[in-house]
Formats: sequence, C-alpha cells, structure tokens
Amino acid sequence: QVHLVESGGGLVQTGGSLRLSCAASRSTFSSYAMGWFRQAPGKEREFVVATTNWSGGSTYYADSVKDRFTISRDNAKNTVYLQMNSLKPEDTAVYYCAVSTFYCSGYGCSKINLYDYWGQGTQVTVSS
Repeated sequence: QVHLVESGGGLVQTGGSLRLSCAASRSTFSSYAMGWFRQAPGKEREFVVATTNWSGGSTYYADSVKDRFTISRDNAKNTVYLQMNSLKPEDTAVYYCAVSTFYCSGYGCSKINLYDYWGQGTQVTVSS
C-alpha cells in the first residue's frame, strides 16, 4: 500500500508559476514509476508527465506541457515535484499524482490504468 498526499495547488494568474508536491508513504517509492495527471471540469483525466527510475531514469511529458512543466523527485524524502511555469487558463484542473508498481517504458507510462495508487488531488486554477 502506498499513500500519496499532494500539496501546492492554488490560484495563479496567466503566466505565473506553481510547484506541486506529492509525498509518498513508502521508502520503496524510488522503485516505482510516478506520474502526474489532471482533470478539468467536464473532461476526462489526462496524462501530464511520468518519470521512472529504470534504465537510468526517464521522463515523459504530454505535448501540452512540454517545455513549461518539469518533474523532479527526491527519493530521500519520498517526494516528487511538479514545477509548472508559464501557466495558461487551460491548465486549470485538479492535479493528481500516482504511483505505478508495474513496469512501463516510453509513453506506455502515460496510461492511466497502469497506476494503482492515487493521491486525493490538488486544485490548480489559472485566471486569465
């Protein structure tokens, strides 16, 4: 069992920045794939970014956030971060972190049903 707690959401103006954090309860956190997903009102949950520690570590970003968002992880703190810059109104959503205990590679790590543990979500609102 892995318990995840997100924090760092809030209200920001277009062009602003936020950093989300996701703290995990297990020390084996470093062995898993970590992902961030988001869900806007009336829309399906969508992939944002994933990172793995396999094969030296890899990161995969959705095209919509590439070059604006950066994921990082601190394995000593069992925490993964999502730095979000140049925010746009269309980034408004509830953001969820998730852990996959299954192996994945490439954009296979973007599949929602691969992730078996989820946080409660944190709201990000970008005003125009």
